[in-house]
Amino acid sequence: MLNSFQMTPEQKLEAMGLTLPSPPSPGGNYLSAKQVGPLIYLAGVISTNTSGVMTGTVGLDRTVADGYSAARACVLTQLAVLKRDLGTLQPIAEIVSVNGYVNAVAGFEDSPAVINGASDLLVQIFGEAGKHVRAAVGVSALPRNAIVEIQMTVRVEPA
Repeated sequence: MLNSFQMTPEQKLEAMGLTLPSPPSPGGNYLSAKQVGPLIYLAGVISTNTSGVMTGTVGLDRTVADGYSAARACVLTQLAVLKRDLGTLQPIAEIVSVNGYVNAVAGFEDSPAVINGASDLLVQIFGEAGKHVRAAVGVSALPRNAIVEIQMTVRVEPA
C-alpha cells in the first residue's frame, strides 16, 4: 500500500472518500481557467453539491460549519476544472492563492473559519504544497445565493 507521500492527488481524494464533480462551464464571457507560464488562474466557483447550489447566508440561515462544507465543495469543483484542463492533478506543484467569499450577514467576523474548509482540504490533498496565501471576505450576496465562492491560483510543473 502507498503511503500518503507516494499517493497521487486523485488517490488521496479516493482514500478520503471524495469524488470530483463535473466541472462547470463558464456562466459568461470568461474562461474557467487561464494558464500564464507556470501559473493557472481559476475563475471563481460557487458552492455546489449533488443537490445543486448550496445556498444561504452564514449567520442567518447557515452556520459556520455549513460554510466550511461549502468551501470544501468549492475546492472539489476547482480541482475538477484543473483535472479537465490538465488531464490529471499530478502537474500541480503548489497552491499559490485562495480568495474566499462568504455570503454572510453584516458584521459577520468568522469568514476565516468558513474558508478554512478550503484551506484544510487543500493541505490534506497536497501537503505543504497545499499551503497558500488567501483572503477570506464576507459579502452581502453571491451568485445564485451560494454560501461560498472560491477563486484560486495554482502553479504547475512544466510538461
